[in-house]
Amino acid sequence: MERKHFLKSGLAALGLAVIAPLASSCSKDSDTTAATTTTTDSTSTGGTSSGSCTATSSETAGPYPTKTPSSYVRSNIVDGQSGVPLTIKITINNTNNSCAALSGALVDIWHCTAVGYYSEYVDTPGGGYATVDYTASHFLRGRQTTDSNGLVTFTSIFPGWYSPRAPHIHVHVYNSAGTSLLVTQIAFPTDVCNTVYTTATDYKAHGTQDTANTADMVFSDSLANELSTVTGSVSGGYTLTHTIYVAA
Repeated sequence: MERKHFLKSGLAALGLAVIAPLASSCSKDSDTTAATTTTTDSTSTGGTSSGSCTATSSETAGPYPTKTPSSYVRSNIVDGQSGVPLTIKITINNTNNSCAALSGALVDIWHCTAVGYYSEYVDTPGGGYATVDYTASHFLRGRQTTDSNGLVTFTSIFPGWYSPRAPHIHVHVYNSAGTSLLVTQIAFPTDVCNTVYTTATDYKAHGTQDTANTADMVFSDSLANELSTVTGSVSGGYTLTHTIYVAA
């Protein structure tokens, strides 16, 4: 199943509570975009808040969501994949509670390898790589429950890229009862990506991404609240921090 040929029909009928490969990760999917919840005098500040906030943009789950999220409750999602170490720290805040931290939320994430493959599917990433059957693999996927500060932490690798998408991580947030709250995606700063993709062993043969954040089909109209902060180095690894706002 190639990304550029994936059909998104039927997603609106099923709703966000069902994670299934029913939408393309290569296109903005208006059918999955929930109404934005805003508190009084709210402003979107790309992951920061001073008592008012706007719900993070809703996005497609893409054609490669985790098939059984509850099976992958774990913080280390590397599963032997090669790449620059990446610590992922995601904070979930509640727009319906004065932007306070949301504890007990379930957070699923998934992303591609250094060369653009996803686990759990027969995958052909953009960029000309061969089709590989990864249906029996579950790398770079996992679920955690937010702590009292609304925080989940994952150990992973820096994602690669595939055409025609900018580098990204998929996120699906549920409440403690398992009801879907938000499907979204996280973007990466271009300068950090350029450093990784041109200098790190597992990435440089593929080179830099062919799609900028501002031209990406998902991030082009929502980058302000989906762009993460990434610090660190190729030699020492990176840490990604990002705040997601949901209406819980």
